Amino acid sequence: MRLPALTVAIIMVTGVLLLMLVEFWISRRNERVLLELGAIEPPDPVYKAMRIVYPGTFVVMAIEGALTSSFDNRIVIAGVIVTVAGKLLKAWAIRSLGDRWTYRVFVLPGAALVTGGPYRWMRHPNYVGVIGELVGFALLVGARLTGPLAVLVFGELLRRRMRAEEQALGLSRN
Repeated sequence: MRLPALTVAIIMVTGVLLLMLVEFWISRRNERVLLELGAIEPPDPVYKAMRIVYPGTFVVMAIEGALTSSFDNRIVIAGVIVTVAGKLLKAWAIRSLGDRWTYRVFVLPGAALVTGGPYRWMRHPNYVGVIGELVGFALLVGARLTGPLAVLVFGELLRRRMRAEEQALGLSRN
């Protein structure tokens, strides 16, 4: 049985947005913990944009997929695999950071840099996972135009965010 493109898009975007709400709840809880421990919030030039653009990219891709897509099962399966892999990497990064993971940038003075989990091999695994989510979702819903655009736009926001994080942590020379 083939599901209509609109149904697939609605199911998928609803699932992604529900997971974002769970992440938001975790982030808010961790923000409270960090602030109680004396964390500071350095300037973040992109957080306000990210909190709109991140969910918005999935909604826009779902709309394109619902309006234009004819699904190829192989591409849908690839999309599921890439989306799940991105989510798993992101979940591993969140778990590795523990109470220090938030949507916003916080620095806990005197705390050691996290170097376990996926941070052992890469500097920003959470953001690699996010790009995986975007690419996988674009494949999954057939967002041929908005998918690549979402990756480019959000990728630029992530690049700026990484620079802000590294400056806040004293890891950047700029």
